[in-house]
Amino acid sequence: MTTQCRDLRVEYLDEPIGVGTRVPRFSWTVDRTQHAYRLEVRAGERVVWDTGRVASSTTCLVEYDGRRLDSNAAYRWRVTSWGADGAPATAESRFETALLDPADWTAAWVEPVQDPTTIERWSLLDWILGRRPEAPVEERLRPVRLLRQEFALDRAPLRARLYATARGAYAVTVNGHPGDDQVLAPGFDSYEHRISVQCYDVTRFLAAGPNVIGIALADGWWAGRIGISGSSAQFGDTTSAVWQLHVEYPDGTEQVVGSGPDVVSTAGPWRYADLFIGECLDARAIPIGWDRPEFDARDWQPVREAGRDHAVLVPFTGEPIRRVAELPARSVTATDDGWLVDFGQVVAGRVRLRVRGAAPGRRILIEHTEVLDADGGWFRNILGANKEQADVYLAAGVDEEVYEPKFTFHGFRYARVSGLDRLEPDDIVAIVLASDLPQTGGFHTSDARLNRLHDNVVWSQRANFLSVPTDCPQRERAGWTGDIQVFAPAATNNAMVAPFLARWLDNLRADILPSGEVPITSPRSPHDRESAAAATDDLGRIVSATGWSDAIAFVPWTLFERYGDRRVLEENYDAIVGWIEHQRRVARTELPGWAQEARLPAERRARQALLYNTGRHFGDWLTPSTLEGDLPRFQAMQLAPALTSELLAPMYQAQTLTIAARIAAVLGRTADAADFADRAVRVREAFAAEYVDADGALPHDLQGLYVVALAFDMVPAALRAAAADRLATLVRNRGDRLDTGFLSVPYLLDVLWEAGHRELARRVLWQSESPSWLYEVDHGATTIWETWDAVGPDGTPQAMSFNHYAFGCVDDWLYRRIAGIRATSPGYRTVVIEPDLEAGVDRVDAHVQTPAGRLAVSWRRDGAEASIDLVIPSGVDAVLRVDGVDTPVPAGESHHDVPVAAPTPPRAPANRPIENRNEDVPTHSLRSPLPGR
Repeated sequence: MTTQCRDLRVEYLDEPIGVGTRVPRFSWTVDRTQHAYRLEVRAGERVVWDTGRVASSTTCLVEYDGRRLDSNAAYRWRVTSWGADGAPATAESRFETALLDPADWTAAWVEPVQDPTTIERWSLLDWILGRRPEAPVEERLRPVRLLRQEFALDRAPLRARLYATARGAYAVTVNGHPGDDQVLAPGFDSYEHRISVQCYDVTRFLAAGPNVIGIALADGWWAGRIGISGSSAQFGDTTSAVWQLHVEYPDGTEQVVGSGPDVVSTAGPWRYADLFIGECLDARAIPIGWDRPEFDARDWQPVREAGRDHAVLVPFTGEPIRRVAELPARSVTATDDGWLVDFGQVVAGRVRLRVRGAAPGRRILIEHTEVLDADGGWFRNILGANKEQADVYLAAGVDEEVYEPKFTFHGFRYARVSGLDRLEPDDIVAIVLASDLPQTGGFHTSDARLNRLHDNVVWSQRANFLSVPTDCPQRERAGWTGDIQVFAPAATNNAMVAPFLARWLDNLRADILPSGEVPITSPRSPHDRESAAAATDDLGRIVSATGWSDAIAFVPWTLFERYGDRRVLEENYDAIVGWIEHQRRVARTELPGWAQEARLPAERRARQALLYNTGRHFGDWLTPSTLEGDLPRFQAMQLAPALTSELLAPMYQAQTLTIAARIAAVLGRTADAADFADRAVRVREAFAAEYVDADGALPHDLQGLYVVALAFDMVPAALRAAAADRLATLVRNRGDRLDTGFLSVPYLLDVLWEAGHRELARRVLWQSESPSWLYEVDHGATTIWETWDAVGPDGTPQAMSFNHYAFGCVDDWLYRRIAGIRATSPGYRTVVIEPDLEAGVDRVDAHVQTPAGRLAVSWRRDGAEASIDLVIPSGVDAVLRVDGVDTPVPAGESHHDVPVAAPTPPRAPANRPIENRNEDVPTHSLRSPLPGR
């Protein structure tokens, strides 16, 4: 078989245009062990980089080191790989650069004539108390604006790239053709500091003579109503756009067309469009042909030039938001309030509706929700100011028309459509929106419940990886740092998340406070700052928090562990140092309340001065036992912060110091590495002296505290067994159920496992009673819920999110422990395959995409025998470990028969039939996997 180089990528992307760096990185895979490689990069016929033959097995993220790359330039590159036999394997690909410097821009920002967005200010307290606007939506929101620029070209271009972005959400067309298939551009950014610029290949849309660039401009994240409060205009109250078209002709000459005073604008057919509320489109008012040359725009108004602030413009990186799937209606049922449509799956997106024979102006309302009540009736699970999640379509009045919203999305499984006399199932589909990340992993077993749990995680990840990693795709849609901190390892198994999370980290660094504090959400708006400063409740005043702010270290380290990406460590290093120095300053100057009142001896005061254990934090958020009882829900939610923050803060402080030491060592900063490691030791020693009793007990008997203390090595070695046994007792006392919150859930099963309580860890995983993962599955979950009891045993739902991925972090356990795929060095260069043959299933099939290629594990158990089939990519050193015995595994396919000592413990059956709803997604509509999978 001929050896081939495959999966050629630049900055993780296949043949990207608009690459935003002059030092791109090149990756490929090869189906044999590589001994040497050569990279060549050309601009036309000119060689700009030739590595020559490099003796190396590296096939991932090789940094460019040639002549300075030009902006808006096209390049071809070739890789040659040699194996032990000396035979070469060669492949070619291409990439293009973006506008890389602010000086590349000459276009002006342009503002269409508009009334500013109505300023609405709501607080967390308003949300808790249920306050909301009194005026109807139609009176408070404003129309989408249309912008139009006509220009002439002497001849047809050889190459044309359009660079565009907006303060608002925009959709661009060229001569009536969409720029590409992305939606909701430019995405969510920390707009004060950076606004992503999209690059479009528009060559085929242009012609000699008159041409038109059209922009439809809505409020988006910039001016719309966003976040938990639903406040409007959090970044600004006026929308604007900027674009620049670069045209190259066959003779080498160029032409640049930029936005400026020749742009005209008018109100569009959308009476309003808001990401959270929804949109209203009057199809009768669509100006047919408005974005084509022959249109008469004499009545349109000139725009206002709004400056040339190009410093905030940055090339977009990663994959944009796209329509990634379509789900047909499972059922359509007539009700007194309209047609109730069930799509069978909670998603983020919108619907596409076909309307037949409606009279002109007929009002059609589409409402959305994630869950029905216990009797199957309509139930709004998302409440608060500006959380309508409803779209309105005013029919054009033709025989057949199709409507899909453009400037909004919703979290839903169910839609209710009113205003139609008849709705057939094939008249409506759910359009799933997400950042279009390649799906790279898979996990499937002989147990339908575990399969559904994994699918639920994948669907929640898909819905919440939409421009930025959000907590939920309906109520808040905010880039909560704590959620992604706990979920990042699981995310890397299921999708190629490296560029997506690197872009989010760019935003997070931009939002860091001068003090070094890392905010709890990013992107962070000016309103977020004002709201925190004005808040009167403790939670509302939180700016940075333990476990949330530590994402600045945890997420880059996860990307390094899973992808071997050293650059993400370099980019975030200073921010990590700033955060740990902030913790150090606080530790030196503040004491917990009880310590302020006590007369501590000097030795204890010295220990306390090492510990970051003060301030407002979320603690082990949503710890189940703290939510039980008669307290109102929001009051109960504050118990976990009160009980756990003082202890968890120094635990995370120590672990972040340890991660910082490891990062410093990778980057060759040996002095920093030694300093951080020493400080981590001293923090752990001080914590143990202050908070760990002689029998290994902690001040509060909560599972989560023991879990994190053991996971982060906060308990002295001599006391670890006692602490682990206490944790096991707490779990058993809860009926083998978890009692862990946001920060401890990711570590619970591993801590039990490593402490020798393996069967208990399995029982927690297989638990059917709430709180548990399979309780959700048994009660019809198709995504991961915000809280374990979002649906009661009688089917009664609560008004909360049914699409929060954080507790789906257990998916990493499924891959690492049940399937047994565990990386033991960065980028999967070394791997241990150690499947749990006593997990309670008879069959497991799983795979991940390593930087070297696809790694797959399939195991079967039949009584006392098990068979394991492996696929190991070349360049990965793998070991199969069964019952403590290691067997080296060669690259390629291999088969292994092994004895199993213990019988498979019986597991509780499902309480109801489990459906695998992923099978219902049309395979043609999902993002295709990476080549070779």
